[in-house]
Amino acid sequence: MKLNKLEVEKIAKLSRLDLTTKEKELYASQLSKVLDYVEKLNEVDTENVEITAQVTGLENVYRADKMEQCELQKELVKQAAEWEYDLIKTKSVF
Repeated sequence: MKLNKLEVEKIAKLSRLDLTTKEKELYASQLSKVLDYVEKLNEVDTENVEITAQVTGLENVYRADKMEQCELQKELVKQAAEWEYDLIKTKSVF
């Protein structure tokens, strides 16, 4: 599929790229080659190919969240610049 100058200019505008005339010619050639390759891929028979999203077999590993008591909590809080009732005081976000 051969892209013309106007199509490259439209793609550049959508991508917010300011291209020179030389760059437009270069990208027209490169993008045309990419689109030709995609057309070749469309010719491949994938009728009996199973849909895959992940091919390595890796899975996420989750663990249960557990709260644990911190032995040093009171000492750590007292090292903060400001604290009250065993809690660190910070500036408000809003």
